[in-house]
Amino acid sequence: MLDKKKILIIQPIHKEGIKLLENNPNYEFEIVENIDAEEIKTKISECNAISIRTAKLSGELISGSDMYDKTVKSGNFSERNELPKTIELWNKNILIAGFGRIGQCLIKRCKGFEMNVFVYDPYISKDIVESLGGKKIDNLPDSVKEMDVISLHVPLNDSTKNLINYDLLKTMKKNCIIINASRGGIINEAELDKALNENLIFGAGLDVFETEPPDQNNPLLKNDKVFLSPHTAAFTEECMIRMGKETIQNIIDFFDKKLDKSKIIKLL
Repeated sequence: MLDKKKILIIQPIHKEGIKLLENNPNYEFEIVENIDAEEIKTKISECNAISIRTAKLSGELISGSDMYDKTVKSGNFSERNELPKTIELWNKNILIAGFGRIGQCLIKRCKGFEMNVFVYDPYISKDIVESLGGKKIDNLPDSVKEMDVISLHVPLNDSTKNLINYDLLKTMKKNCIIINASRGGIINEAELDKALNENLIFGAGLDVFETEPPDQNNPLLKNDKVFLSPHTAAFTEECMIRMGKETIQNIIDFFDKKLDKSKIIKLL
């Protein structure tokens, strides 16, 4: 059997990283919390690799070890451990509620991050959803239990008003994030605030509100777990150019009898 490799871990790391060494008979490790140079110096010559977080290793210390160059190079800044923990999109479950033009554009971005995309839209066929790399779901209450992100892209009507309410929120994962860039009123704002304060979900991002501008007494304005924007999801320079050109082109196409029928909205 090959000699065990010894890993010197300077400053604690997440327990999931430690588990990789605990379960591997080819390695042994030692965690050094005291980053005093002299203490490290006595241990560094005995190790095959070093893990560092924010500690600085001088040239003198490095010269006393046999490790490879890439093992000791780090781009960490001292402030990074003070920042809030973030969450990756990779391999997360996202539910896109509403699969019109915006929802179908969103799925392309999600697949770029290798997310698992689920789609809720009673009016869109399973074939269309699957052709774009998603999985169609028919039961919203059952599906939200497994989601890390829920992104809303449905119109506001009698069937979608208060679609996201306390009863639904309390079934979600504690790390779930809800994003609403469609219409206010789809989320019951008072019940969302209650769910956030009870740590039922991780957070929310809202671009739209039931009343716009929102009342200054709206508790969500003071909730640190919500990121708010003033109905500006489409306010990029490029988007404004596209909207302006498409609007005028639709008018021209209408009079020229060339208007794409898919762009016609029937008024009830």
